[in-house]
Amino acid sequence: MSEPENARSALVLGLGNLLCGDDGLGVAALAELSRRFHPPPGLDLVDGGTLGLSLLPTLESADEVWILDAVAAEASPGSLVRLEGEAVEPALRERLSPHQIGVADLLDALHWRDTWPKRLRVLGLVPARMGLELGLSEPVARGLDGLIDAVASELAAAGHALVQRPGGGLSEPVDRGGDPAARALGL
Repeated sequence: MSEPENARSALVLGLGNLLCGDDGLGVAALAELSRRFHPPPGLDLVDGGTLGLSLLPTLESADEVWILDAVAAEASPGSLVRLEGEAVEPALRERLSPHQIGVADLLDALHWRDTWPKRLRVLGLVPARMGLELGLSEPVARGLDGLIDAVASELAAAGHALVQRPGGGLSEPVDRGGDPAARALGL
């Protein structure tokens, strides 16, 4: 039996700009999550990049949302940050980069249209640098595995257990060598 057309799903949304250092964390984390795991039915993994308001239909279709992004916090660069409930909006309104203006507008639109997800969480890392450059800083790159583990664990606890891809196990080291431009673009 197929799902009704208006059925709502769960969503993992990676946000950020790969051309701006640690601002690309959300997109890099989503790419790594996709490399390691298949999502179960009902869970969408979406690279939102810097799309802002054009993501509105995507978010409106989800009951549960996990946003992956760089997050400002009183912690050292590369530290894991998890936000839920009332803590989400202020954190995503704090402008770390230009794409976060679009994220603030997106959150406003969800309120105005009364389509706020039942649960919205942000998982990310504290950035070290957000300037125009390719690749993640060393502390953020070191924290990426912990972020992937946290996302996979939260998804499983919420009933959306990821299926590990062959050869993409969590215990295998991630190759972060090679050309920084190719790494930033997921090549």
